[in-house]
Amino acid sequence: MSLFDQTTLGPARLGFAEEKDLDEFVDKLGQFESGQLTPDAWKAFRLLNGVYSQRQEGDKMMLRVKIPQGILGTAQLRALAETAGTYSNGRGHLTTRQNFQFHFIPLAETGEVLSLLASVGLTGKEACGNAVRNVTTCPFAGAAADEPFDTTPYAEAVTRHLLRGTWSSSLPRKFKIAFGGCCGHDCVGASFNDLGFLARIQEGKPGFRVTIGGGLSTLRRAGILAHEFVPAEEVIEISEALVRLFHRTGDRQRRHKARLKFVIDKLGPEKFLAEYYVERDRVRQEGGRPLPPLEAAPPRTVRKPVARSERPGLAEFIRTNARAQKSPEHVAVTIRAPLGDITESQLSALAVLTEEFSEERELRTTVEQNLVLRFVRRDHLASLHAALDEIGLAKTGAQTIADVVSCPGALSCRLAVTASRGMASELSQALEAKPESTSRAEKLPIKISGCPNGCGQHYVAGIGLQGSVRKVQGKAVPQYHVYLGGGFGDDKAKFGRPRGESSRPPRRRSSRAPRRSLLEGKASRRITRDLPGPRAIARGLEVTRRSRRAERSRRAAERLHRPRRAQAVRSPVTRRRVRDLVTPRRNGS
Repeated sequence: MSLFDQTTLGPARLGFAEEKDLDEFVDKLGQFESGQLTPDAWKAFRLLNGVYSQRQEGDKMMLRVKIPQGILGTAQLRALAETAGTYSNGRGHLTTRQNFQFHFIPLAETGEVLSLLASVGLTGKEACGNAVRNVTTCPFAGAAADEPFDTTPYAEAVTRHLLRGTWSSSLPRKFKIAFGGCCGHDCVGASFNDLGFLARIQEGKPGFRVTIGGGLSTLRRAGILAHEFVPAEEVIEISEALVRLFHRTGDRQRRHKARLKFVIDKLGPEKFLAEYYVERDRVRQEGGRPLPPLEAAPPRTVRKPVARSERPGLAEFIRTNARAQKSPEHVAVTIRAPLGDITESQLSALAVLTEEFSEERELRTTVEQNLVLRFVRRDHLASLHAALDEIGLAKTGAQTIADVVSCPGALSCRLAVTASRGMASELSQALEAKPESTSRAEKLPIKISGCPNGCGQHYVAGIGLQGSVRKVQGKAVPQYHVYLGGGFGDDKAKFGRPRGESSRPPRRRSSRAPRRSLLEGKASRRITRDLPGPRAIARGLEVTRRSRRAERSRRAAERLHRPRRAQAVRSPVTRRRVRDLVTPRRNGS
């Protein structure tokens, strides 16, 4: 059987790997190890194949595996499990772009890992580097009860068109695309991607609202509106035109100014959009980019799972982790992966459970670092919950305030300055320990990044923590900047606002700061009432600030009007002086 025989990939999906990529990687690795390829040339090449260096000295690498549209078949889950157990540290890490990452892989073994993954259609091609990154899609697309239409085949068509394209791997900087709108709103953060598509229906025809030039990091931008509505068949033409324009106009000299949003800032929105429309005309003059026949969803088959006894916690699991689908007899179940981590044994077990419970026999990753098992019959939920409980994946509270999102942080990343994973774990445990408090803000998202780049997407969280360092008594101490009021879901993302100097508690106190500022105190309770959104948080934050200012003013007024003697006697030094004045001194004293 050929290494790339597509019949091995599951019910219907085709793979994204190509044998020539693997051959080229093995050849380049050999050239680097023999000294024929310079370190800089090797770095540029390996990044475009998903291989990152880590902060640890030596040859340990991080491998990022693209999961286009977040879709995984059972064969792919087994390959990921083998990667985690044989080559990595026993676990895989889910990212906020629906990818999988594996850490501590010896450089000499990266070729073997890529070969293993390629055998099931997975690739690291253009997962990193100055390239078109993984195209993200709502994990409920094709199943959501209120979606305009299924965006998955359109996102897949764009992925296949741009992958290994003429311009896709030689851009000035990375380029991110997202498809959303499947849940009736921006469910994937399309507005802060370089190119965002939100599903719409107009006069009975499927199409998209299109935004351009969004981004996070140190300069946050919501994408500018390019089209209020375009027919769905134009997605490839739009994507290629924008990638070509970015390839031509992006800043290649200053890396920190190389993203698409800086091109828009330089030209201005109107001039940039004019350039974009001209580029689209060029594509049309070349014959356009007609949409190919769309990939059909895999056929669904009725599953007959093994019956299991009901376990404690089922009702809460259904309440927080199960979501209704179009068909009333089915639900989509979110599987929480704390810190985005899934172990080798859990990945292997999930392959079995996906085959046993899901009628589409697929698992989907989310931008919140979780997994979604869809087309599960409602009358199978008790058995699924029991099966997940057996492998440690029946944790309740999916997409609640305790479901904290975090980047890998200083565990492996060279850029991180704080251990964001440790902070996320402490914070999640602290919030889960106080359900009576967290229930007032159950849907408030918390996200953490170990540096300003924002891989944990903390800028668009209700509470965002950004790792930093400051000097305390001459020593570097890790700290977190606190951002409040961010979020996405509407047509335009809202970026959290920093709370100022006082919002930067040292790392050991940071896990208490969000709970203290939002979940405790009479004034701050107004922030968390009725599951608020970012605006309510901002209003509540202002109430809290005014309340604190009033309290400080009240205490100052009390000190001002306090009798001087009463005020003085509080000081031990002053008490001694008063005693000396009123007590006669003895002779010779």
